[in-house]
Amino acid sequence: MKIHKEQAEHYIWGDDCDGWFLERDADRTIIQERMPAGASEVKHVHQKAKQFFFILSGEAKMWIDGTVITLKSQEGCTILPGIPHQIRNESLESVEFLVISTPSTQGDRTAL
Repeated sequence: MKIHKEQAEHYIWGDDCDGWFLERDADRTIIQERMPAGASEVKHVHQKAKQFFFILSGEAKMWIDGTVITLKSQEGCTILPGIPHQIRNESLESVEFLVISTPSTQGDRTAL
């Protein structure tokens, strides 16, 4: 089925961050997110979900179990279950990215 971001379910999280559910079911979620400059999510872990983050535009810092990597446009990384992580936007521009989670992270997030 065809979907457009403007038709997707929208939500706001954290410090003025946006999310759009492009696909949402128990087996997998695909979310497009936008983080303004200076925003970040809290460090957390998922026990069951594997996640893939893919930067569409901008640049993000990904803290993965104590190591920080920089993800630029058209780059991504996989976070396995049980690995603490956090995405941050330390740049002066918004960053847009996809987060693909299998299975869904519903009820599978523990803040650190």
